[in-house]
Amino acid sequence: MTTLRWGIASAGKISHDFVTALRSLPADEHDVIAVAARQLSRAKDFAKLHEIKTAYDDYMKLGLNKDIDIVYIGAIHTQHFDIAMLMLKHGKHVLCEKPLTMNLKQTTELINYAKNKNLFLMEAVWSRCFPMYDVIRKEIASGNIGDIHQVIVSFGVQMPNLDRIALKELGGGTILDLGIYCLQFACLVYDNEMPENIKATGFLNENGVDMCMSATLTYKGNRIATIMTNALIKLPNEAYICGTKGTIKVPDNFWCPTEVELPSGTVKASLPKLKHELNFTNSAGLSYEAVEARNCILKGLIESPKVSHDTSLLLAKLEDELRRQLGVVYPQD
Repeated sequence: MTTLRWGIASAGKISHDFVTALRSLPADEHDVIAVAARQLSRAKDFAKLHEIKTAYDDYMKLGLNKDIDIVYIGAIHTQHFDIAMLMLKHGKHVLCEKPLTMNLKQTTELINYAKNKNLFLMEAVWSRCFPMYDVIRKEIASGNIGDIHQVIVSFGVQMPNLDRIALKELGGGTILDLGIYCLQFACLVYDNEMPENIKATGFLNENGVDMCMSATLTYKGNRIATIMTNALIKLPNEAYICGTKGTIKVPDNFWCPTEVELPSGTVKASLPKLKHELNFTNSAGLSYEAVEARNCILKGLIESPKVSHDTSLLLAKLEDELRRQLGVVYPQD
């Protein structure tokens, strides 16, 4: 298998951006076979725009399509577990949007099932696949900034009335939607180490989901991470890694960066040009995670070194703890 044959679960905005980005890659390496949505009309419109031959009104039909190797899941948070499990049960590899599931319990079950089926499963923390994150990894490993003692990262976007943020039934709240990017950054810097202590505060909306969260994660060796999320205001959306010899700064859009400021100077990279307009910032970079998935599958891997199963389990554990401290409880809990 040299051409990775994709199925797309959900015809929403992020799926549009993913397929648009996918089309920037060689056609003999990535091919989109079919798209499924809960409404056939939406699936057909999506298929027409993206020149996909087959449109379904049922995710089960994606699972049953033997021409599909891997399914990208762009549905809302609350549907991730069920759709991913469905695809794994039908022998499909899975690239699932973040958060992988709603909590640690679901994430553990999904990962264990994928392992038992010997299928590739990756949480689509696309940040980890950006070239600038390779630059960050190398700079940390080089020792140029010395011993790291502080990580500071914030993600705030003004969207208090957006359903996927505001409604509990859609898995709303900033922790799962924005906080995961802050957490993955801290986990990257501190090499997936579990904090010794976590202190979080924030406030909930009338639906019982968090609109704002600030947390301090304390690690052994006098190391700390400070993270902030907010749906009422735009935050700086920058990330800092502070060491005894210097600082790495990732400017605005730290989760999908095209530049990184190192002590030695600024490193920049450009994103591929695409056919369609995008819904989200720098979504052309979604192609990087597609390349990562293909490379891993060709190597016979069932997880990505860049977004490992252990990383997804740790993120779920941290998200659960932040929610516990703020009092955010979902039906899936």
